[in-house]
Formats: sequence, C-alpha cells, structure tokens
Amino acid sequence: MPAPTPERPDAPRLADFLCFAIYSANLAYGRAYKPILDELGLTYTQYIAIIALSEEDNQSVGGLGEKLFLESNTLTPILKKLEALGYIRRQRDPADERQVRVSLTPEGRNLREKALPMNLAAAAGLGEDFPVVQKAVVRLRSNLLKAARGQGAKAVETAEAE
Repeated sequence: MPAPTPERPDAPRLADFLCFAIYSANLAYGRAYKPILDELGLTYTQYIAIIALSEEDNQSVGGLGEKLFLESNTLTPILKKLEALGYIRRQRDPADERQVRVSLTPEGRNLREKALPMNLAAAAGLGEDFPVVQKAVVRLRSNLLKAARGQGAKAVETAEAE
C-alpha cells in the first residue's frame, strides 16, 4: 500500500493498519512479560504451554499444538526443553503409539502456581474494558482463521478448475 504523499494524502498510514496495531501490541506484551518470565527461566511460549497443560493435563501433542496455534515442528523443541527442565513428561499413548501425550510433573504444577500472579491485565490499562477487548481479539482471530481456510479452499477450487 503506498505511503501518503502530497498527491495521495488519503493513503493509509502505518498507524491505520489494525494488523500493525495487533502486531506491535503483541511485541509490547512480550516486553512486559519478559522480566517476569526471565525470573522463572521460561520463554513466553513455554509459559503458555504450562498454562494450557495446567488447564487440561495429559494432552496429545497435536491437541496442545491446536490450542496454542503451533505446528508440531515448533512445539516439539519447546516441549523437549520443558521436559529437560523437569516441568513436563512426554510419553507414548499406550492406546495409540503414534500419539505422544504430555503432562505436567509436580515441578511443573509448582511452577504454574508460582506463575499465577503473572497477570498483566492491569498493566494493559483497559480496566473494565479488558474482557471486551480480549473477546474482540479472539473473535478477530477466529474470523481471520476462518477466512484463511476459505482462501485455501478457493485456491484448491481455482487449481482444480484450471
């Protein structure tokens, strides 16, 4: 998209892009969490994996990846590191050897309890609007994922028609 110029003063500026606002807010969240996570010795992705496992223990790697919006090639090294730190246990599912199940160890549960106060809702400065904004962002994400899936289907339909 062209930058505003004297000839095109109506062209959108970077600050007008919702995608940039969300991207930069994500970076700001990362910076706000960093000192807290450094103290715990975790990355943000490791942290959210611990949170997801504390909500539902003994998940398949695939199911956990879906919850975290991570592909298995991204999630597996994260889980290996958490296992090496003693926070999770990975084991083959006895009912289906192709599946790997992940669960928190007692150390992982203790870490989750230690991390409970790590809520940056107040730092976001949204007050009572926080749940409204959070729900709107989740709706936005869902809509974009749905649109991306639709575009993938349209690309297949176009390729098949050719």
